[in-house]
Amino acid sequence: MFQPGQRWISSAEPELGLGTVLRVEGRGVQVLFAKAGVLRPYATESAPLVRAEFRAGQRVAGKGIAFLVERVEEREGLLVYRGEGRELEEGQLDDEQSVSQADDRLVGGRTDPTDRFDLRLEALQRHAEARRSPAWGLESARIGLVPHQLRVAGIAAARRPPRVLLADEVGLGKTIEAGMILSRQLATGRAGRVLLLLPETLVYQWFVELLRRFNLSFSIFDEERCEAIEQSSDGRNPFEDEQLVIADFAFLEQSPRRARQLVDAGWDLLVVDEAHHLEWTPEGASPRYTLVEELAATTPGVVLLTATPEQLGRAGHFARLRLLDPQRYSDLDTYLAEADAFGTLSDVANVLTEGGTLDAAQREALTKRFAGDRELTALLARADDAKIARELLAALIDRHGTGRAMFRNRRAGIGGFPRRLPDLILLDHETLDPGRRDALLAEFRADCQQPPAPVEPDYADDPRLQALIDLLDKYPADKFLLICRTQAKVLAIEEALRTRSGVGVARFHEGLGIVQRDRNAAFFAQTDGARLLLCSEIGSEGRNFQFAHRLVLWDIPLDPDLLEQRIGRLDRIGQRHDIVIHIPVVEESAQHVLARWYDEGLDAFRHSPADGRELLRRFGPLLSNLADEHARGDDDRDQELDALVAETRAAHEELSALIHAGRDHLLELAATRDPHADDLSRAFAIDDVDPGRDAFLQRLFENYGVHAEELAPDVVLLDPQYLSTDGLQGFGDGPIAVTFSRETALSREELPLLRMDHPMVNSAVDLLVSGEQGNAAFMVDDVLPVRTALLQAVFVLECVAERTLDAERFIPPTPLVVCVDTRLTERANFVPSEVAMRKAPDRNIEVVRYRKFLSKLVPPMLERAADLADARGDVLKYEAIERAQQELDAEYARLVALRAVNPSISETEISRVAAERTALLAALPEARMRLDAVRFVVSPDFLALR
Repeated sequence: MFQPGQRWISSAEPELGLGTVLRVEGRGVQVLFAKAGVLRPYATESAPLVRAEFRAGQRVAGKGIAFLVERVEEREGLLVYRGEGRELEEGQLDDEQSVSQADDRLVGGRTDPTDRFDLRLEALQRHAEARRSPAWGLESARIGLVPHQLRVAGIAAARRPPRVLLADEVGLGKTIEAGMILSRQLATGRAGRVLLLLPETLVYQWFVELLRRFNLSFSIFDEERCEAIEQSSDGRNPFEDEQLVIADFAFLEQSPRRARQLVDAGWDLLVVDEAHHLEWTPEGASPRYTLVEELAATTPGVVLLTATPEQLGRAGHFARLRLLDPQRYSDLDTYLAEADAFGTLSDVANVLTEGGTLDAAQREALTKRFAGDRELTALLARADDAKIARELLAALIDRHGTGRAMFRNRRAGIGGFPRRLPDLILLDHETLDPGRRDALLAEFRADCQQPPAPVEPDYADDPRLQALIDLLDKYPADKFLLICRTQAKVLAIEEALRTRSGVGVARFHEGLGIVQRDRNAAFFAQTDGARLLLCSEIGSEGRNFQFAHRLVLWDIPLDPDLLEQRIGRLDRIGQRHDIVIHIPVVEESAQHVLARWYDEGLDAFRHSPADGRELLRRFGPLLSNLADEHARGDDDRDQELDALVAETRAAHEELSALIHAGRDHLLELAATRDPHADDLSRAFAIDDVDPGRDAFLQRLFENYGVHAEELAPDVVLLDPQYLSTDGLQGFGDGPIAVTFSRETALSREELPLLRMDHPMVNSAVDLLVSGEQGNAAFMVDDVLPVRTALLQAVFVLECVAERTLDAERFIPPTPLVVCVDTRLTERANFVPSEVAMRKAPDRNIEVVRYRKFLSKLVPPMLERAADLADARGDVLKYEAIERAQQELDAEYARLVALRAVNPSISETEISRVAAERTALLAALPEARMRLDAVRFVVSPDFLALR
């Protein structure tokens, strides 16, 4: 029974130290881990807690004293330790105590097979190595190692905290970048509560993306959920019920009370997508902007996503920067003047990058920019020298205004994209009867609505169906992805195909459950699987089908961004083929009008138009009206259509030139010079070539009765038929197919990518090292000299500190193996022989028979091992302190230097680095050692002597 004042240890997080029971209410208990600054609520029936009970002969410490326990008493439910004439109640114990019972198990003869000891040790070693990596929290994410995405995520994740605007062009992976940032923040403890604020249409897309790609399970909040929580919890703030929350703007706009509760709930990280819809002017702001502004003012980390180029509305761009840093961006006119200067300096950066010669105006611009710095000004006379040009460019980048707040990558700058080859298939309208014409027009009208109006399509005699069948017959070796607007269309196309073609078909629409969609997508991905995947619009959201290269647009969306999303399922970095976009349209139909506008006005089938949303705003209403009227046979509209296409083309060329001319090259260069730009790339290069990890993970799961069977190359089935515990995560639905290959995980999105930070692996490791399994072993080594006995002791060095410090990047729970013999001499290089390991499973040693000599030998050997471990631990602590000092001193010095020339560096950011340095340098020396496991190894004759 729990009682306030008792001391307990979290078996799942032993590094937190001793916890104190603060409150017991009903079926819940609150435990404070004071040293770590963590308060944990638990359910009393399932809490992963172990009572911290010390026995006679163990050493305890508290209130500045330490002694060997001679006896233990209980007083009003609390333990009292006595020894050496002193007394300590359990509530007075220091938060750091060694509570291992591994030596007790060994001396008592309760040992495990020696391979369990090795598995436990390897789990500790691999977890420590993985936790130290900058990629921790991202290793098991289903992400391609795209350089610009890794660069953005690495830089932003290192900020304290990240307050950034992600403004990459469409298709470059802003959602992935944001997911990487928040995953890293959660994994390192820098964030615990995360809020995603989204347009209603993006809620499901983000939920699936975070779950499937990053193994993060967010909770979607709406009015119904909030009411249910309030009714079951005495009216508390419903947004405090979960740590990871998704909410949509529409729901909050309808209820000011919920919006107020959302703000009051408090968050560590806020992510807002489609931030260009947050409207602001100096005279006023929209309700959405006001809500985000209020949240951003109280939330440490803020990530905004927008695809709207700065050149299409610099006031709106200023408004977004203002959310990130209202002190730095406080005046619109000042910002506009500064932005004009950066446009000129961007041209200077281009010249310096390309090795050109600066003209007089550009030299004057640099002179103004470097005013007050005589050394840099003097270098201008030698700017033609390549080395001097690089130095000037570096100085210019350091002075860039929005370089730390905003990331913007362009497709042209990234490269690696395939060509797009549009195939406009014009179908003869003369063969259509009036009923089919009316059906096409009704379909177009329904598609233009948001959400689309319900229709009951019938494609049995639709000419597009025959065009689809002809394509399938013409390219029998290729797979086709067909995307249309609704689920009803998917079902109608499938029904019509069933009687006309025997091609293998898979479906993907919102009417299917997530598991079934995954299965159908996997069937499509298989070499001998479906050749055609029929998708509703949900198929254009976040899915990767780049193993195919033929896309069929059954219909064409009115929104250019949505068209880009569809094409983006195949047009991705790493695509090895040109993308063929088949567009079957009936001549003179509304769909034909739309296809012409996209093809001749925006060239959207060949290139990704950065100005698509702006062009839709200008011409969308006229376009949809013309399409409707044209489809009704109004031939007088032909000239108007030609004029609209020409006007769109002219506007597109003008905007494209504006974007190119105003391109902020300095902004793109700024990210490449950040010291954290390559952190993740280097970490993944190491992580993805670990030859022993995959075999270890299979042994880890087999330890719990989960059988591993290879299903296909790089695909393994984990079957829990003989599962020995209910505490292992991920097997609630039975066998699960997984992969250890990143490439396979990217093409098979239903397969989890197993790495050390995957929730399933974390669960298995925690279950192993938090329990007794493998922490005591006894073995005979045939190769040892006669009359030899050794004690291998595994100690774990742990730093108990506030999670927000991320101290584990310097000292993760690190295992140290110390081996001593009966003469208390260290055997530093001892490793059990292969012969002994091979024979160990067949040796049935009754360790209990040797309790007497173990009780005499183990304590002094263990004490000697502890002294040796402490000495090695001191070295590790010193090295960690040195690394922390070097890293944080360099970061602090860099920010102070940048602050002198770049106002985007805030005093708050600098002071946070200084405070983190102070806290870490206080916490790291206090890292403590605890005994985790022991193994007694003897020569064959040693047992006979006893």
